[in-house]
Amino acid sequence: MRHFDELDKRLDYIEFRQELLFENTDLTRLLFEYEIDRKQYKKIMDLMEAYRKKLDNKESVNHGTFETEMFRIVPECHEDYHMCEYIARAFMDEHRWEEVFPALYGDMPKYKFLKSENG
Repeated sequence: MRHFDELDKRLDYIEFRQELLFENTDLTRLLFEYEIDRKQYKKIMDLMEAYRKKLDNKESVNHGTFETEMFRIVPECHEDYHMCEYIARAFMDEHRWEEVFPALYGDMPKYKFLKSENG
């Protein structure tokens, strides 16, 4: 459970969580479950965009580095590497930064189907 020193921060956190509940997508349910706040969510989207740019520039990417960068944003989840995978997958399923997830996790045996779907 999060601790807040300021009432405004707590109120923003509660309002953001309410927005997530109203959206009710796989992604917003993950954000809610992992107690990600609005500021962290914006940083996660910036991270996804950064990885899109790396892919556009033909730079090498890997899930280990991605997870390290994600845990800098959401340090309270540092032991749950699945969170990074789940969030990247949820973005792909929503057709947002959809090239990032296969580039990071597509070589894993459980995601081999992505290779056949994407050529």
